[in-house]
Parts: sequence; structure tokens; C-alpha cells
Amino acid sequence: MSDLETKCVNTIRMVSADQPSAAKSGHPGAPMGCAPMAHVLWGEVMNYSSKDPAWINRDRFVLSNGHACALQYTMLNLTGYNVSKEDLSKFRRLGSITPGHPESFVTDGVEVCTGPLGQGISNAVGLAIAERHLAAQFNEPGFDVFDHYTYVICGDGCLQEGVSAEACSLGGHLGLGRLIVLYDDNSITIDGDTDLSFTEDVLKRYDSYGWHTQTVTDITGSLDDLREAIKNAKAVTNKPSMIKIKTAIGYGSKLQGHHSVHGAPLKPDDLAGTKKKFGLPESESFYVSDDVKDFFSKAASAGDGKRQEWEAMFGKYTAAHPEKAAEISRRFAGKLPDGLIDKLPTFEFGKDKEAATRKYSQMCLSEIGPNMPELIGGSADLTPSNLTNYKDVVDFQKDTPEGRYLRFGVREHGMVAVTNGIFAHGGLRPYCATFLVFTGYCIGAIRLSALSKFGVIFVMTHDSIGLGEDGPTHQPVETLATLRSLPNLMVWRPADLNETATAYQVALEKRETPSVIACSRSGVAALELATREKASKGAYAVIEETNPDLIIIATGSEVGPSMKAATTLTEQGLKVRVVSMPCVEVFMEQDESYRRALLPGTIPTLSVEASAVFGWQHLSHDQIGMVEFGRSGAGKDVFAFFGFTPENIAAQAKKMVDFYKKAGTVPDLYLRPPSSNVLREH
Repeated sequence: MSDLETKCVNTIRMVSADQPSAAKSGHPGAPMGCAPMAHVLWGEVMNYSSKDPAWINRDRFVLSNGHACALQYTMLNLTGYNVSKEDLSKFRRLGSITPGHPESFVTDGVEVCTGPLGQGISNAVGLAIAERHLAAQFNEPGFDVFDHYTYVICGDGCLQEGVSAEACSLGGHLGLGRLIVLYDDNSITIDGDTDLSFTEDVLKRYDSYGWHTQTVTDITGSLDDLREAIKNAKAVTNKPSMIKIKTAIGYGSKLQGHHSVHGAPLKPDDLAGTKKKFGLPESESFYVSDDVKDFFSKAASAGDGKRQEWEAMFGKYTAAHPEKAAEISRRFAGKLPDGLIDKLPTFEFGKDKEAATRKYSQMCLSEIGPNMPELIGGSADLTPSNLTNYKDVVDFQKDTPEGRYLRFGVREHGMVAVTNGIFAHGGLRPYCATFLVFTGYCIGAIRLSALSKFGVIFVMTHDSIGLGEDGPTHQPVETLATLRSLPNLMVWRPADLNETATAYQVALEKRETPSVIACSRSGVAALELATREKASKGAYAVIEETNPDLIIIATGSEVGPSMKAATTLTEQGLKVRVVSMPCVEVFMEQDESYRRALLPGTIPTLSVEASAVFGWQHLSHDQIGMVEFGRSGAGKDVFAFFGFTPENIAAQAKKMVDFYKKAGTVPDLYLRPPSSNVLREH
């Protein structure tokens, strides 16, 4: 390395180490080991613009080992992003733009939220899919509108997580040649040396996935081998690349190579001594010499120059291909195609045939897909069951990157992480599907969808014990309650076509909130009073009664039996209102007057859902639901076994009414102290 290169790398190391020291918390080890990689990427390789961080053809960078975020904040600071020296000094403090792991909605220049290991590299597969697809759709001879790379730094932990195996296997199959991963091989985990638990040959595994692999054994004395490896990786256009790079965690410190430097700040004497060893001022924090500032300023200027060149090219592209240019602009602005929502299907009561809501979901996709060219998605090897394809949709494959249907394979966790990356890229709106019970495999990535404000659409079918013969291993019981507990996630369980269309409408319109659309395997009853306008409030009356003696709330396939139970109860002299509640979250967003008018809280209220009763207590006085796992058998028999029949619903409702009549009072469900649980700005 030249003297300037050495100074740049050591400056990156120590500015990154200063941040955990200022916070008295954090991870200095990985940034100190990975600093040479960061220097080459930001200083020479990547195309980016700190003046326009959202430039659509920028190279994407993902720090998959998100605990090393001090490294990324250092680079954003050095290259002119909106991360100041003061921001670095506020590392990990409440309200700072330098949080403890990268957050895409907080810090300019951060593409995805990383921290849970394995998610970032998996997101990167989605980012690379998006680039290939958009290039296939929009590039024209002489106009490479989309031709950027996705670069990743990841560690051993990322490669141990199963989600990365799922996503990277898919990435290899798809031949994503513009995905380049720099693997920080420092031989350290939190517990100690990787010999304790991780002795596989990673590159052989990635070779088998169909990746191009290389090894760089040293980046401390020279960066030439790293430069050459990246150059080689860029030359391989039909395979993603992994470069295994031998590093030393905590390089230069007393704890170099020891696991204790992973997750704790350097001690003051070690911090000062390491700075002295590197020829930097011992007592000054966040020190950057003028020549280092100048180097990265020039690198940033060169990157912005690339953006300006691209914009000039895009101006010519706009003149030559105005319709395509307008389409790109619409997509990246997040605007839906004109008239799209009007194309969603409507169920005509008394005319149309009853079906399962998974079939209704496919009917919605069949209208959306051909009229929303940015829609891209697929299923985790359950297309015939999830019904997520539609007429004339083409598969996205290595040789057909223009296709919009993704065959994710049996990789539920990787599937969701990949769709998060597709959404993060911009210009596309992803959806994906599996059985509802298998959200247990992918809940970690769904959580990051919600946290990141990524409006991914999750089509989760076979939504209850009603799926029948496959038995309790496949029958979701706790799943809806789990999903409803996640902030910023809409959970829809529609009961007919109109409610299903509403779920898609609201999901498409709310770009910053992901949606789960839970669909039935078997047919559901037609609802005469269902409309998109009513369903868009989250709950509404499907049997109206002005002064009811009883209210029954139901969702999905249980709405039909509840309506039949109401007929029986009416014959017994009770006045019954039946409420369909396709989305609890949307209902709770309505003003209090609407909620109280529909559910007064002082009228005996019974909830009916073939799922866990957890969460229904705040909306109902009694619940018919699941308090155990299901059984294997025909769906109708399993429903009957657990009491989801009109007869049992009517009997339990009558018991509840009689109980409160004898008690002389009905507890007011709204009679609670004002909640301190308010939504705070993030």
C-alpha cells in the first residue's frame, strides 16, 4: 500500500473505533478488520452520489454484518453524505442518525436494515434481481439505464444463518452476475474461534450454488489482490461472486484476532496506543487529515460525476423512448398506474359462484398483474396451492430476466428476505406466498419488512384448521395472533371476493406498510352486504341490527357459519348483529365514533375465529377459537370437532347472553384508563 492508502485505511479504522468508544457500546473489531475493503469500495470501485443518495442507478451497498455499522457511517461521513462528525459522536444515542445497526429509513446511504445476521446478504439477492429485471425491461441499445452492481460485506455469522443459504442458492440458480460479496473471513464468532462451530469450506458450498469464488489471503500489506479479485468478479457476468478475504478482527489493537474485540469498545489506553501505532493523534477523536479528506472528496466527486453522466444519458433516453422514461419515473415515485384499483374484481351476490379466498386472491392478481408492470413475485414452491400465478405471466429465470414470476423454491425465509431487497431497490412492487403456518419460517424477515416500511404483499393461504387432512403440523393456530402483534403490519383475513379485493387495494395503496393476506383453502359463503367501501374500514356489519341483543364478530371462513348461527338465534327471539372484521389493524385506525357504533362494548359480543383466541379479549366478551393444536381429518369434520359450526356458535352465543342477563350488567370493553401506548415518530 502507498503511504496515502495506508493513512486512509488506518483513518477508517480509528474513526470507526472512536464511535463505540464515544457510545461506550458497539463493535469496533469488524470495522477495523474490514477497513481496507471499505477503502477500495468507496474510494475506487462503487458508483454513488452523496449529493443524490437516491440516484436510481447507483451501486447498492449492503453491510450484512450490520453490527459493523460504524464502518458504514465512517464511509458515509468521508464521502459527503449527510452524516457529520457530530453524528458519529452520537453513535447509538437515542434520536441519532447513527443507530446501533443500519436502518434504511434513518440514514441516507443505507439501503436495508441489517443486524439480524444473514438478512443483508439475502436482501442483496433481491437487489440484484431487481437490477437484472429492470435492465431487461428498460435498457435499449446505447442506453444502459440500469447497469449497476450490488456489493456486500458479510461475515461468518451471515453465512451460518440458514436464510443466507436459501437466498444465495436462489441467486446462484438465477445467475446474478452483478452481485459481488466480500466475505470477511476473520475466523471469529462471539463465542470464540470459528473452529468451535464453523469448519465447513464455505467456497466449496458457494461453488455448488453456482457462484464464482475467489480467495484473497492478505489485505494488510497490499490492496492489489483485492482490486484484481473485484475486477475478476465484475468480468463474470453469468454468476454471482464471493470473494473470501482473510482479515484480522480488531486489526492493530492489543486484542487483534481475539473474540473479545467483537462487541465492546477498545479500552482508552488501547484506543490511544493503536492510534499512535498508526501515526494518528492519540487524544483526538474522529480525526481525519486533510489528505485523507481530499482523497475521499475526490472519490465522491467522481461518483457524482458518474451520476451527472447518467442523467445526461437519461435525458437522451427520454427523448428517444419517452414512454419508457415516463414509466421509470412513475415507478420510482411510487405511484400506482392510473385506474389500477378500478380493475379489481367485484362479487355480485346471487350471480357469481362462491369459491375459496385463495381463488379470489388469484382473481385479484389476474387483474393487477397485467395492468401493473412493476408487480413481481411468486411462491415458495406452492404455486398450485397458493394460486399466485396468472395468465401469460412469464417466469423470471437466468435467460428470461424480463419475467415477473419468481420460483422461490422451498425457501420461505429466503423468499421474504429477497422480496425485501426487491422492494428496497425501488421501481418494483414484490409479493410472495406460502402456507400461513410457514410464516413461522420467515417471521424474522417479515418483521424487517414492517420495521423497514417495505410494502411487500404476503399471500398466505391455507389459513386455519380448515385446511384439514394435512393435520396440526400444517394448521396455523398461533400465527394470526403473532402477526397481529407486529407493529406496522396489516393482517387481512378476507371472507369473500370483495373483502379480498379490498385487502389488495389497501395493501397497494399503503406503500410503507406490508400486508399479510390470509386466504382459505376451502370455499366461503357469499356476503350480500360486502363492499370494498365497507371492508376498507377493517370491519362492518354483514347482518345489520340497530339495537342488537348480541354481536358476533368473525373473520374469513367463519363469517358464513356465524351468519347461519345468527339466523337460528333470531328464530329464538334474539336480535343479532354479525360483524365481519377482515383487518383488525385497519378497524383500530378508524375514529372512535365508528368503532363504538359498530361495537358498542356494552352489548354481549362473541368473537369467532379458527385461530388462537389471544388478542380478541379487547374486542369481545367471549371467544370461540383455538386453545390447542388442530387435528388431521376432513376440513368440515375438523371445524365441527372444534365447534366452528352454526349450531355451536348459536349455543355458545345464547349461553353468553343468558349469563350477562343473569349478571345484570355487561362489562364495557371500552372502560379502560387512557393508554400510554402512543405511536411515536421514528
